[in-house]
Amino acid sequence: MIEFQSVSKQYSTDAFALRDVTINIAKGELVYLAGPSGAGKSTLMKMVAAVERPTSGTVTVNGQDIGRIRKAGIPFLRRNLGLIFQHQRLLNDRNILANVMLPLLVTGAPRAQAEGRARAALDKVGLADRTKALPLELSGGEQQRVAIARAIVNRPQIILADEPTANLDRAAADRVLDALRAFNAVGVTCVISTHDEQVLDTAGRVIRLEHGMLAYAGRTGGAA
Repeated sequence: MIEFQSVSKQYSTDAFALRDVTINIAKGELVYLAGPSGAGKSTLMKMVAAVERPTSGTVTVNGQDIGRIRKAGIPFLRRNLGLIFQHQRLLNDRNILANVMLPLLVTGAPRAQAEGRARAALDKVGLADRTKALPLELSGGEQQRVAIARAIVNRPQIILADEPTANLDRAAADRVLDALRAFNAVGVTCVISTHDEQVLDTAGRVIRLEHGMLAYAGRTGGAA
């Protein structure tokens, strides 16, 4: 589903975000991407979403070479991706149901269909009873679960979650991770970036980056 073959990303002569990274993520896998701040985790995520292109090497996502994909093809690639980031960028002037409906309306879905699927997505993250709430009326953990609902409303094949539990307390973080694991359980490929060692202790597969290089890729012995 996702393959990096000898991938480097260089911003200047002496500034590498990634250096000679080779990894493979199979369809339906749940993978945790670990490493300290500045290790290259966000750059790797951005390459999967075609926000960044490799300086050298090949990034292939669902059969498409990211380095060769044309600008017009990027929206079609991203329709199969659910993107979740630390800063949810929810629209504070509309309720959470409207926020979750938005990706479907943008792609031309009928309003009734968009509303039905948005309600179903919010139900999956435990917020079916908060559809009329504005984002600022929710806790940080609830806002992140709205972001997850918005990310999965298009029924993506891949979810990319970049530090989705940052700045959340343990209970809120666990609820966010439980929601992501539930989508993985029905076959969605999930890549979750985290520096939370408590999460990594129970992870199944971990890819660890350090200074832009692959430091470790394997299983921890836990069950994700």
